[in-house]
Amino acid sequence: MTAKTNKTVKKSAAQIFLLIASVFFLAPFIWMVSTSLKALDQVYTFPPQWIPSPFVWKNYLDAIDYIPFFTFLSNTVIITVLSTLGVVLTSPLVAYSFAKFNWKGRDTLFFITIAVMMIPGQVTMIPLFLMFAKLDWIGTSLPLIIPAFFGVPFYIFLLRQFFLGLPNELKDAARIDGAGEFRTYWQIMLPLAKSAVLAVGLFQFMAAWTDFIGPLLYLTEPDSYTLSLGLQQFQSQKGTEWGLMMAVSTMMTVPIAILYFFLQKTFIQGITFSGIKG
Repeated sequence: MTAKTNKTVKKSAAQIFLLIASVFFLAPFIWMVSTSLKALDQVYTFPPQWIPSPFVWKNYLDAIDYIPFFTFLSNTVIITVLSTLGVVLTSPLVAYSFAKFNWKGRDTLFFITIAVMMIPGQVTMIPLFLMFAKLDWIGTSLPLIIPAFFGVPFYIFLLRQFFLGLPNELKDAARIDGAGEFRTYWQIMLPLAKSAVLAVGLFQFMAAWTDFIGPLLYLTEPDSYTLSLGLQQFQSQKGTEWGLMMAVSTMMTVPIAILYFFLQKTFIQGITFSGIKG
């Protein structure tokens, strides 16, 4: 077997494996969409019926009335957009400082940042709740938004790796041309890190959009619920209407899928290049 043939076989095997794997990953999503278009009696049929007959498009209209959809949607959008904005504004700035400046205590503080990443969220859940209770923030969306404006350890680490891969000569040249440190960061370094920043923003968007534990802990009034929390609360109170629930779940999933579809190239670049230099 020649080297070219061997390479072709390996490439074909890899593509077949990825195709099979994609079927397993797509199956739950396909089943969710399928169930959202079924009548209730079709949901429980065995063997499972993948293609609805007929398609019950009315489930989507009924799903909007099943829960206060637009109220929950607006709450989710506000929390997601503001928390993502906070991460995108602050995490790159902190990461740039860790990567490009040598200040007293930098390595110690970065070690603490890394150590915080190792602490499970369950450990800090009660202390954070007590702190936000002291601030009288329980019942508001502030605990879900404000912490993002102080940086997220994982995102800081990821962006620091990216900034380390950018040559220091760019910063030195900007200083020679009379640019200050913040102008160098804002006009030169940050645009070069656009792919990594967008990747971090997409991470945060997905995390905030699908978050359930945070709203469950801090939101107390139904008018402030997000989609994930509101759907669960209505399920526990009114029982399970699988067609309607899957319709709402599909509407929750579609924005993430669309966003990733348009940003996938930038997202992959940001993740790939973040490990250029350690």
